[in-house]
Amino acid sequence: MGANDRVQVAVVGLRGMGWGHVQRYGKMPDVSVAAVCDVDENILRERLADMEKLGMPKPKTYFDVRKLLEDKSIDAVSVATPNHWHSLIGIWACQAGKDAYIEKPCSHNLWEGRQLVRAVAKYNRIFQHGSNSRSGVAIIEGMQKMRDGLIGDVYMARGLCYKVRDTIGKAPAEPVPEGVHYDLWTGPAPLKPFTRNRFHYKWHWIWDTGNGDLGNQGIHEMDVARWGLGVKLPTKISAIGGHFMFDDDQETPNTLNAAFEFKLPSGERRMLEFEVRHWLTNTEAEIGTPAFGSEGVPPVTGAGGVAKAPQKKQASQTVGNIFYGSKGYMAMDGYDSYKTWLGEGQEPGPHLVQGGNNWANFIECVRSRKKEDLHAPIEEGHISSALVHLANASYRLGRTLNFDPENEQVIGDDEANQMLHGTYREPFVVPEKV
Repeated sequence: MGANDRVQVAVVGLRGMGWGHVQRYGKMPDVSVAAVCDVDENILRERLADMEKLGMPKPKTYFDVRKLLEDKSIDAVSVATPNHWHSLIGIWACQAGKDAYIEKPCSHNLWEGRQLVRAVAKYNRIFQHGSNSRSGVAIIEGMQKMRDGLIGDVYMARGLCYKVRDTIGKAPAEPVPEGVHYDLWTGPAPLKPFTRNRFHYKWHWIWDTGNGDLGNQGIHEMDVARWGLGVKLPTKISAIGGHFMFDDDQETPNTLNAAFEFKLPSGERRMLEFEVRHWLTNTEAEIGTPAFGSEGVPPVTGAGGVAKAPQKKQASQTVGNIFYGSKGYMAMDGYDSYKTWLGEGQEPGPHLVQGGNNWANFIECVRSRKKEDLHAPIEEGHISSALVHLANASYRLGRTLNFDPENEQVIGDDEANQMLHGTYREPFVVPEKV
């Protein structure tokens, strides 16, 4: 690719996060959003109008990603579909000779995530995972501070995903809305009657298509927690929880506690705790947004002493990570800041607020072809996503899982291994051999 050549990107899935992808790429001078794809033609029309308002050139349009991948002019795809499509589109993109940015989690089950990693290696593609925190300047600095021993020996990480999630209610079966290609939307999942609670966004809370909040917001914090501990796959996983308060169509838990044990080559152990909460809650380690009164709160000081605007009244939310070491602890908000408290007196230590751009890093690597410069390579995305799948499997089966990290198999538990493999509906099948 020449210095003046623009990277031709196609964005797949436009309603939610995908529109953020379009906006990110639209601000890059060396990128063209050359095509867009969505199985809901109503959303497709809306986004074309939005792009026109932003002064962006009109892209090619598709509703079937398979047709898009046949387009030789497309260099890379950026995928923000429901979770159950991520790995399959990623594998198809590799086979079509295209680089890819895949939203988190990169897989709907553990096995297909490993198949995706194999395809990326086989076809030698540039492949970024949507773990945005990995490009955060403050997060990168905080990780280095821990590696340098700022808080001593780090033995435990605690991931927090406290977000207010109201009931989704109950939705009856109804005719498929006009303009929606529901068979394509369903793809690898079992084809079931259309309901609003199986469709836009609410698919997160249905096992056929989503992974609950652990695999929605939580995967960001899971990735950061594992990164900070410096570990790969665990040896033991145990999760308990439930769907509390509401009587509705949600299948995934809205409250979950998961614990992971890791063994290092030295024989030492590390522990990762993760908690999902769905309703009114507290903050921890200055992470999050408490529920303020109607008057809001005074301005707070951000990076470089710059005062931020007063925060408006909102429900409480705590999303981030806490790392515990022999000399202190560190808190990260998951995206763009870290703080530390050191010694027995818990004196404030180094801190920073500064974000980054995961999409820009991806494009830089597409141009340079240097996989080693990717901030969020798919290999790391797969491992963090695997933790989500293992915790969900432990919760659904009601038992602790003992895991073989080298072979990526639960030891002595065929039922768990089948759950972690998943099933597919023809012709939307993740291949046994990529």
